[in-house]
Amino acid sequence: MSVRYGEKRKPIAHHLVLIHLKAWTTNSLSEHVSDLLTACISILGILLVAGLWPFHAPKNDVTWLTNGEGIRFGRYGAIVSTSSFLPQPDKASGSIELWLEPSVIRGTRTILSFDSSAHPGVPFSLRQDDDALIVVQDNEDKNGNSWTAWSVLKRVFYPGKPVFVTIILGPRHTSICLDGIFRKDFIIGDSWNNFTGRLVVANSPNDSNSWPGIMRGMAIYNGQLTQDEIREHYDSWIKGNRPKLLREEAPIALYLFNERAGDTAYNEVDHRTDLKIPTRYFVLHSAFLRSPWHTYHPSWSYWKDLTINIAGFVPFGFSATMYFSAVRQLKAAAPVSVLLGFFISLVIEILQAFLPTRDSGMSDLITNTLGTALGAMLYAYFGRTSWPAARLETFASRSPLHQAGAPRQ
Repeated sequence: MSVRYGEKRKPIAHHLVLIHLKAWTTNSLSEHVSDLLTACISILGILLVAGLWPFHAPKNDVTWLTNGEGIRFGRYGAIVSTSSFLPQPDKASGSIELWLEPSVIRGTRTILSFDSSAHPGVPFSLRQDDDALIVVQDNEDKNGNSWTAWSVLKRVFYPGKPVFVTIILGPRHTSICLDGIFRKDFIIGDSWNNFTGRLVVANSPNDSNSWPGIMRGMAIYNGQLTQDEIREHYDSWIKGNRPKLLREEAPIALYLFNERAGDTAYNEVDHRTDLKIPTRYFVLHSAFLRSPWHTYHPSWSYWKDLTINIAGFVPFGFSATMYFSAVRQLKAAAPVSVLLGFFISLVIEILQAFLPTRDSGMSDLITNTLGTALGAMLYAYFGRTSWPAARLETFASRSPLHQAGAPRQ
């Protein structure tokens, strides 16, 4: 074969590469159809496992302390009152005492919450956000406009350190005391009937937001505690594991968590609102396809979850579009893939409504569909010119080597 240096060498290599790519796509594509289909099914299986694991309600991780008085909540643990707390005569005032120790100082978690109130929004709840304590309650102005007030006090929780929290609710303000000492007062709108409905401890009544930690005591009062009472109660809780009442009015609920066994934490005041420990972890009122504005909260974890939901469906969108385009040769491969991703996400969200460790929301449905569309776009941009054999044949037929013919011997 007569080949001049620098003239025939590059076209021959180019020709061999084209032959190899063409043979791989025309001959091997049919051989790899099953592999491609297996890849699509595998990705789908991964998405289903990620979205529905553990496929059942796990055991309620609630245990009694053996070396003292208190109750411990694990990763998925919660307790609930057997009946509802009814509105009290003094609807605008109330106090609550909590002696607790969180196990984790990161993330946003619900320490306790009531499942109903006189207001249309979110009922009263206490939450931990990293080291901060958040008091959430509904409020109204003089014109009847309602909104949710967030009273936030930072540097409350520290690893391995118990803290005694006292919350004082007034008609237009909320005060927070730590270890018997006043810390901060928050001016809010009109608020009442905060302590109404069933009480859920260590979780949210509407979604899985469990709080891991130890709770050693809790008391709920109808009126506002005074500064002297707050200090006296703190001293008596620390020394005797119960409050020393300085006035005739008793609390509406007093939980000492001193049972050390059984499935009930008794209310020393009214056994109708004893706290039960279910065998399985639960969400009292599981939400179904919760709207995006109800799940939004401006935090790093929220945006992290959104990013994961988008990225998780990108491989499915890419592989599904590849399959429908290269194997099935559908003209509408990308729209079909996006529609399939939407229905798969919808099925996952519907099933999640029956799993207490998962949250069913429209936000996940939107982000999963967006991730599928992004995967389809990535395939359209990167993959279409290398997979279909017809496009490689067109590319090879237009090359100068193909038009000039094979090299002369």
